[in-house]
Amino acid sequence: MRDAVQWLRSAVFVAQIYFMMLPFGILFLPWALFSRRGANVACKTWCVWVRWTARWMVGLRTEVRGTPPADEVLIVAKHQSFLDIILIFNAVPAGKFIMKRELMYAPILGQYGLRLGCVPVDRGKRSQAIKKMVEDVANGHQTPGQLIIYPQGTRIAPGVRAPYKIGSSILYEETGQDCVPVATNVGVFWPRKGIMRKPGLAVVEFLPRIPAGKEKEVFMAELEEVIETNSNRLMREAGFDLDGVS
Repeated sequence: MRDAVQWLRSAVFVAQIYFMMLPFGILFLPWALFSRRGANVACKTWCVWVRWTARWMVGLRTEVRGTPPADEVLIVAKHQSFLDIILIFNAVPAGKFIMKRELMYAPILGQYGLRLGCVPVDRGKRSQAIKKMVEDVANGHQTPGQLIIYPQGTRIAPGVRAPYKIGSSILYEETGQDCVPVATNVGVFWPRKGIMRKPGLAVVEFLPRIPAGKEKEVFMAELEEVIETNSNRLMREAGFDLDGVS
């Protein structure tokens, strides 16, 4: 019975956060059309709404640990669900993502993403997007801010192992920027698929930055080690049994 009630509360919560994109999007639209700051404020306001309603509607509290960067850096983050996107974006001043090209055509979400400087990517053509980003950085056309990339390329359920792809190392090398790794446990409470949202404390943690200039192999080994180790620590803190996952 308790699970059924929580599922119902979760369904109402999920429905209302997507519905609220519309009034927030319309309210901020005149400002967002003429200013990237307007789009940024609109999206951050919606993120605050999601965090606030998650707390009292489904009992899901959220916390950001560590020091979110304010300078131009590469943020490489563990990706478990939509919630880590919300928490990371809301914590940095000018976040931008590499996003699926089909999201460009999503009402409200797609156009705001473009206004923020997000880079649309054709599914299966990530390498072309990275090449384009590198060219834009070299030519000074890329929108300033904190570029957020997910090294495993997609949402990964807690306890599931997936390889780290080379895109992060290419951007790290070509941009010459420091890298800020981010660990998380949000997938324990907000799954990559499905409706159920569980009560508890969902965390994203900004870890000590990796300075620019390291060799690719050294960088990738350090990146994977710090993100996976700290994500596992956060998941255990949330009560997730990593030892029981094959």
